[in-house]
Amino acid sequence: MSAHPDDRRSSSENAPAQAGMRLQRFLAATGLGSRRKCEEFIVAGRVSVDSQVVRDLGTRVDPQSQEVRVDGELVHRDPLRYFLLNKPRSYLCTSSDPAGRPRAIDLVPAGKLRLFTVGRLDESSEGLVLVTNDGELAHRLAHPRFQVPRTYALQVAGRPTAETFAALKEGLYFQEGRFRVRWVRRVGTRGNSTFLEVGLTHGHNREIRRLFARLGHKVMRLRRVAFGPLALGRLAEGRFRPLTATELSALRELASNRRRGRREKMPKKSASGLEHEEHFAAGPQRRRQDRAEVAPRFRTERERGRFRRSTTRDGHRSERSGSLQGAKRRARHRPGISQKARSSNEQGSRGQRKRRHRNA
Repeated sequence: MSAHPDDRRSSSENAPAQAGMRLQRFLAATGLGSRRKCEEFIVAGRVSVDSQVVRDLGTRVDPQSQEVRVDGELVHRDPLRYFLLNKPRSYLCTSSDPAGRPRAIDLVPAGKLRLFTVGRLDESSEGLVLVTNDGELAHRLAHPRFQVPRTYALQVAGRPTAETFAALKEGLYFQEGRFRVRWVRRVGTRGNSTFLEVGLTHGHNREIRRLFARLGHKVMRLRRVAFGPLALGRLAEGRFRPLTATELSALRELASNRRRGRREKMPKKSASGLEHEEHFAAGPQRRRQDRAEVAPRFRTERERGRFRRSTTRDGHRSERSGSLQGAKRRARHRPGISQKARSSNEQGSRGQRKRRHRNA
């Protein structure tokens, strides 16, 4: 016998809240890839929880009590590790390479830990790379919207001018969008080449090289020397070291502040000039009064449209435009206007005349 609907509702209401974390978040934290990549694993049926294949992206798991496998292999969260690596040229910032080329993570002996690089340096570039298995922190630091600053030391062919620097900061358009640097500084020269320092807050694929190539200066050498609060210092090429407690704390604080800064918004002004919160705390009647005080009254949609076209961006009326009635008065006294045109202006538009005739 089926249960009564009220019984089902009461049992569901009294059920405890779902515990654990989302499956894709757990998989990303184990170092399998980004959350989006892990969602693809789930939808493809490659993930099982307690020997049951799951395809629902809303699945939640408790890593302490449940067994999660990907392609039949047990996955679990390893102790979090953080390393600073001075990547040499010809090494790739990738987790796998079908061609078998050397990878940056191969320089950090981690045993069975699933490590990956935060952000990427192309094969021809060198310098500071953060290597970790903390997927959450890696996402906050590498994603463009968090705007984590990066500093690069460059050697470019030729002598860039002030106009070149201005163009780099203004930005140039490529297929992916506008590329630009946050700042650029000349450090020195050697022969017909120039040493520069360049700052970015996010990086597209080979962004610096493509920017300078577009402006006629080939990048001869590119080295990342700082990433957020981390500095390369005197770490030898191909060497790595674990982050200090101070560096790790500063890195987490940066990621946290960047996330809060993205959500914060400037206070909005209401129609009456009140602050956003004060305006909406006043209640609906006060809001209607506020709008009535500043909103002009229009008798027809034509007047409303004329007002919108003659209004400047800051909300004030343009000095060159007048009201609809003023335009009609000027038309009546304008020399050379025909009587038919005068009567047409006085009687309104053709559509208005037709509507009056139809309703008469």
